[in-house]
Amino acid sequence: MEAVLAFFNQYGALLAQGTLDTIVMTGLSTLFAYVIGIPLGVLVVVTGPAGLHPKRALNAALGWVLNVGRSIPFIILLVALIPFTRFIVGTSLGVPGAVVPLVVAAAPFVGRMVEQSLAEVDGGLIEAAQSFGASTWHIVYKVFLRESLPSLVRGASITFITLFGYSAMAGTVGAGGLGDIAIRYGYQRYQDDVMIAAVILCVILVQVIQSLGGLIARKMDKR
Repeated sequence: MEAVLAFFNQYGALLAQGTLDTIVMTGLSTLFAYVIGIPLGVLVVVTGPAGLHPKRALNAALGWVLNVGRSIPFIILLVALIPFTRFIVGTSLGVPGAVVPLVVAAAPFVGRMVEQSLAEVDGGLIEAAQSFGASTWHIVYKVFLRESLPSLVRGASITFITLFGYSAMAGTVGAGGLGDIAIRYGYQRYQDDVMIAAVILCVILVQVIQSLGGLIARKMDKR
């Protein structure tokens, strides 16, 4: 017991700050990724062959962008975007430096997640809205997004957890957070106790987010 108390006296503040940094960078990245990804996913569905406004060339271009964005390994994207990250936020280190590449990596993934969620909406509801003369915007907002909300929430929790793992990789270039702590203390300094504590905190956070996302989605699901 004394050893545990001594450990937390020495590393408690470090782990708490790392946990906060990880939550902030992952939460902000998820938010901005959805700000970009939702319009992308909606455009893919609306311009698809069976969409409200089929546009083959635009749909193919959007699909190509999403596929290419999802195919680039994050660790390569992280390094390649360092100049762009510095241009946007003024630094490539810390939480600000991690958010930019995390958003760029997640936006195409979110776009595909949104596309899949919207594809699950009952076509009868869309036809009914069209028969009442609803505009494209009203169909997107009132039917597509509203009816797919539980699925979108589940997708958001999956995105958060995915970015959580990416944030650990961002620790390799000094992004901060639990990943950075695990690398600096566990790998570089061979302090296994600090690395194990960071891993345990990561597992706990992932379980909490997964459970919270599932709970919110079930509350929203009226079926």
